[in-house]
This record gives sequence, structure tokens and C-alpha cells, in this order.
Amino acid sequence: MAKTNPAQFVRQVRQEINRITWASRRETLYASLSVFVMALLASLFFFLVDLLLSNIVQFLLGLGN
Repeated sequence: MAKTNPAQFVRQVRQEINRITWASRRETLYASLSVFVMALLASLFFFLVDLLLSNIVQFLLGLGN
């Protein structure tokens, strides 16, 4: 593979950066919001499953009076 000098490397990097299609502010906001909502739903789901399973285990062990 041919060696690339530093100046040529920087030019190539700048060309590649110009080819990138960056997300708009609105797209970034919606993506962040959807991640936040899904994380909230997942945490609520696992909280409820944990609560249910702990109650079942307490009942089976006779600890829940």
C-alpha cells in the first residue's frame, strides 16, 4: 500500500467529512426523545416484573404475611 503524506491525508479526511449527511436538529431531537421514552418503558417493565417476582418468591417462602 502506498504511503500518504500528512497534507494529502488531511485533504482526504476533509473530503470525507464533506460527504457526510448530518442529521438535522429536529431528527436528533426525535431520535433522542424516542430513546428516552423506550428506556423509560423498559425500566418500568423491568420494575414491574421484579416486583411481581419478588412477591411470588416471598409468598412461596412464607415470608409475606
